[in-house]
Amino acid sequence: MKHVVLGLVATLLVASVPAPQIDEKDRREVIDAVAGLLEDRYVDAGLGRQLAAGLRESGNEWDNVRSGPEFAEALTQWLRIHSQDGHLALDYVEQPLSNEGGTEEFSEREIERYYGAHLNHGVQKIERLDGNIMLVDLRVFPPQELAGDVISAMMTVAAQGDALILDLRNNGGGMETVDLITGYLLPPGSPLSGVFDRPSEKVTTRQSPVSVPGRRFGETKPLYILTSRRTFSAAEALAYDLQALKRATIVGEVTGGGANPFEYRRVHAHFALSLPEQRSINPLTGTNWQGVGVQPDVEVPAGEALQKAIVLAKASLKRGR
Repeated sequence: MKHVVLGLVATLLVASVPAPQIDEKDRREVIDAVAGLLEDRYVDAGLGRQLAAGLRESGNEWDNVRSGPEFAEALTQWLRIHSQDGHLALDYVEQPLSNEGGTEEFSEREIERYYGAHLNHGVQKIERLDGNIMLVDLRVFPPQELAGDVISAMMTVAAQGDALILDLRNNGGGMETVDLITGYLLPPGSPLSGVFDRPSEKVTTRQSPVSVPGRRFGETKPLYILTSRRTFSAAEALAYDLQALKRATIVGEVTGGGANPFEYRRVHAHFALSLPEQRSINPLTGTNWQGVGVQPDVEVPAGEALQKAIVLAKASLKRGR
């Protein structure tokens, strides 16, 4: 009952605060800035031009949207419907963004919000199951400088298992510790998905780390990755790359389909655009998972994926013995 009362009080307090208001000038400034960035920097140049033209022609569609958060939500929905790109989004920012360094400040706040210690940097659970099967439930991939040591500790514990189940069913993506993890699972220097950067027109290749701190799980013991429709972005990259290298068995559902890394771009004092400027390219498949998701090797409902992976792991260990 105590939790219910606290929740009700919080709801009433939020409801009593008026939503931040914007006017026609604010909306026009945001739309013009977003359209310009889509033309100049969106990873798919042709689609970027189409989106920009559609935004500019949207006319009075936004006239009745008067609060900042509602406008951000409405424009995000419009962008995603017309692009089918789950990384493309507009955020309302209550604290004004400066012209100089504003996006960096916003990015730092978002990093703490999504990857901070209050979330244990994404490490939800590490558990040793019957048969010495290790289960790791990871919800995000934090930045290396923020929590690389936590991810290394997680993988060192996982290394004690005879098999590993990596649960990414609730993982929406993240940052470069996704590469760090591959160093515990693959031979050094294994090829990973690189990126094409539209603004510079450069392709950057990626490989698994040559060395990592702590103990390695290794490249031969059974490895299973659990997926759901919520598995997205960097979590898909890890599943896709390990599948392409035939290192892991993917168990669960087809993933969300987001393979275009993004950058935060300031478009207004109170709005920042998440703009996909890059495209992932796997060197083995020549393509990626954008719009189609990672296809599981063993397709089962997400709620049944863990039990299925345990059965598969035990069977594999029994054959090995």
